[in-house]
Amino acid sequence: MPDSLSIIMTTTLLHQINALGQSIWYDNIRRALIEMGDLQALIDKGVTGVTSNPTIFEKAIAGSADYDADIRRLTNEGKSVTEIYETLATTDIASGADLLYPIYERTAGADGFISLEVSPTLAHDTPGTIAEGKRLFAALGRPNIMIKVPATPAGIPAIRTLIGAGVNVNVTLIFDTAQYEAVANAYLTGLEDWASGGGDLSKVASVASFFVSRVDSSIDKLLEKVEGGAALMGQAAIANAKVAYARFGELFSGARWSALAVAGARVQRPLWASTGTKNPKYSDVLYIDTLIGPDTVNTVPPATLTAILDHGVAARTIDLNVAQAYKTLAQLMQLGINIHVVAEALQTEGVASFSKSFETLMAALSEKRQRLLAANH
Repeated sequence: MPDSLSIIMTTTLLHQINALGQSIWYDNIRRALIEMGDLQALIDKGVTGVTSNPTIFEKAIAGSADYDADIRRLTNEGKSVTEIYETLATTDIASGADLLYPIYERTAGADGFISLEVSPTLAHDTPGTIAEGKRLFAALGRPNIMIKVPATPAGIPAIRTLIGAGVNVNVTLIFDTAQYEAVANAYLTGLEDWASGGGDLSKVASVASFFVSRVDSSIDKLLEKVEGGAALMGQAAIANAKVAYARFGELFSGARWSALAVAGARVQRPLWASTGTKNPKYSDVLYIDTLIGPDTVNTVPPATLTAILDHGVAARTIDLNVAQAYKTLAQLMQLGINIHVVAEALQTEGVASFSKSFETLMAALSEKRQRLLAANH
């Protein structure tokens, strides 16, 4: 049993934030992080989950030599480019899941998750998303895996079906409350489907990944062009997230939710994504300090995690100034800036960006594979 002094010395700001009901997840994965012990060190500091996306895997696989030995082996085994990518990605995800499993166990399945995204080429393909989501979840064979599915019109019914099949889902690319409500309702209906088939509701988990800093980046550009816009710069994203959290509170209360909760269901936690500050004029912990509260997750890139540990503040802030948040969104509308129009454009851009990263990664893998095949002859 550690003495009280050692407990004090090992408690970080991440543990303090966790005590307020928010999990800090790490928005990054690569082989060296796992093999060199860096991910375990972050877990020791209070990180309780990991997220990945096609851009992260592109940087990891195409931008390092970490995977070259595996690529060579898989090429020699006659694997296709797609098979090579999936083997590399699922190996990392499985290893990360195993490191996080003690958290999953300790929290009785509430935390300790790692996410793997379905191919971004399936963003507009409901049956394809369902099939790949089920296949990847089964192949990884671990209870603390989440399959990432975008909140596109085609993604929404896939989310319902996957939850209804007992697959954990991290819903990505949510940018406003309209998109969020569709996601939350898909989760609730999926839970009802799962329960009606005799599924154990306590074994299914989901997060709704609500993107933050990208909203400010887009809206600030619009505000620069309108008279009186400067006063609202840097406020839209936080207001948008606070309003979404208020809606979360409404959706996960009342008779419909109570019936599910009594049967063991978990809320679908809002997850704040894209929380690295893009505007150098803003605080590097702006999208952390302002969005802390119960039943939430914040997934942070490496530089932001370093900043939190250095000068973040642990305080419940998510439900402060909510009336002002609604007012901010109303003021934007008065200036001719419709958050829902911006959100639709951002979701389209997000899908395109992940697709481009995936294409770049597959091209890099193809080039490496061809070079290795040529060297073998």
